[in-house]
Amino acid sequence: MKRIYEIIERDKVLWDNFTRAEEYSPKRLDGHQRFTYKVSNFKDISIPIVSSALSESGIRIQYPENKKFALCLTHDIDDIYPPISHTIYSSFCSLRRHDLKGFGDQFLWRTRGRESSPYINFKKIMDLEEKYNAKSSFYFIATDRDIRRFRYNIEDIGAELGTILDNGCEVGLHGGYYAFICLDEMKKEKRRLEKILGRKIIGYRNHYLRIRVPDTWELLAEAGFKYDTTLGYNDMVGFRNGLCHPFNPYNRNNNKYIDILELNLNIMDGTLFSSASTLEDAWNVTKHLIDITKKYNGVLTLLWHNSSFNCPFRKEMELFYEKILKYGKSQGAWMTSGKEICSWWHYSLQ
Repeated sequence: MKRIYEIIERDKVLWDNFTRAEEYSPKRLDGHQRFTYKVSNFKDISIPIVSSALSESGIRIQYPENKKFALCLTHDIDDIYPPISHTIYSSFCSLRRHDLKGFGDQFLWRTRGRESSPYINFKKIMDLEEKYNAKSSFYFIATDRDIRRFRYNIEDIGAELGTILDNGCEVGLHGGYYAFICLDEMKKEKRRLEKILGRKIIGYRNHYLRIRVPDTWELLAEAGFKYDTTLGYNDMVGFRNGLCHPFNPYNRNNNKYIDILELNLNIMDGTLFSSASTLEDAWNVTKHLIDITKKYNGVLTLLWHNSSFNCPFRKEMELFYEKILKYGKSQGAWMTSGKEICSWWHYSLQ
């Protein structure tokens, strides 16, 4: 592991990008206090320049069953009950398509009971992934504080969480909006989710992709998490710090590495679709990121919200996700959860 970082340290441009030097004293943050691609000095994030340097130096990572690269599949569970606006729009789309059953599922679920919610769709997602021999991570909210609205009580879906674990997938924490700089809140949310699961959790991604470099990583390590997967832009897909490999973050304030593994977030559904002009453009971008990750023997992390499934006005997102799974399988990708990536990464670098 030490050799990997020594390679990066030799080049100031690579080192500054890898350590996110520009995020230590940002000139401007957005309304959610996030550092954005728009203000970054590193504009070509379609190429993982740091991983490219590692590859040229002879670094090779082994994956299970001789796979050459990995797709880390993740889902943020922002909602388990559709907001009213979603219900209205989904019902309208169903009627427009003359789908009466779909209309009933979208419009009448509240009269049938909370368990009928279209967004309690984790089994459907897992069944789709199983077709392609894939597993994934589901990150759940365990706080009652949110900037927009109350989301849900995690206790309402204890049985569904058990089903996810029984299927060999991961349950992790989707840290609350205010948790990214609050150790007490991180620990509180972690304990709440672990109480429902009856076991420890190791994976984390903060709501709204809020992260403060390097403070959030230090807090996560202290809270007992093994990996984080928040470091991705909300306004652009790609490689935020030039890496398509997991890494231990470096704290430039104390010149020490942080005891947590970061799995860069590379493609988020909403970001991809809002930045691409057409479905073809979105696919070309996605295929490029998958192909270049394979070239450099890396890990590409994807985020597809559960609200992109069972949602008539986002049907193209659901179909697009399956297209990714199909292509990943054809390319020989190891398609798995953040937990499995984290465990394997530590093992493979021994």
